[in-house]
Amino acid sequence: MQDIINGILKFQRDAFPAREKLYKNLAAWQGPRTLFISCSDSRLVPELVTQQEPGEMFVIRNAGNIVPPYGSEAGGEVATVEYAVAALKVSDIVVCGHSNCGAMTAVANCTCMTDMPAVGHWLRYADSARFVNESRTHENAAAKADAMIRENVIAQLANLRTHPSVRLALKEGRVALHGWYYDIESGRVDAYDETTGSFVPLAAHANTRAAA
Repeated sequence: MQDIINGILKFQRDAFPAREKLYKNLAAWQGPRTLFISCSDSRLVPELVTQQEPGEMFVIRNAGNIVPPYGSEAGGEVATVEYAVAALKVSDIVVCGHSNCGAMTAVANCTCMTDMPAVGHWLRYADSARFVNESRTHENAAAKADAMIRENVIAQLANLRTHPSVRLALKEGRVALHGWYYDIESGRVDAYDETTGSFVPLAAHANTRAAA
């Protein structure tokens, strides 16, 4: 805990003064352009990976970068998506999975969750991805888990489309959806191309969209 406290003190001493004008402007309003939905995994820091400043992204983080379909439960994810699209008018929504995701590895391997019933219930929102992934042949357990991570990104994009605010924004051309896979070891990001049904390197395909 002391390292976190030291970090706060360093922020107040060094980082905050360097951006004091920015924080003063943000104190009264926010205008993020992107809703970024990622895993809670400590190795993925959305603002660091995307090099965004405070106020530039609205972020949801949870186990498995999951978006429950609309109407399933009035949880924080559903409310946050609605607020980001209807109130903040974000123009882009990113669902970002990552390599070595513990949540998706557990789903892919059908890991018993009797000692973590809340986690087990939450990961049911990845069932459609699991069904698709199970229908395919994989070289080994690692390949199966990696494929599950990508398939889950696609499934959560589908769940996003069930949200009325997102569906309306898509129909009116006000928002674009993006599905990303972040490789922790290399820093590479692959983007889901809905037209081909495949993930392609973002660096070479910067305009790739999952839906626009």
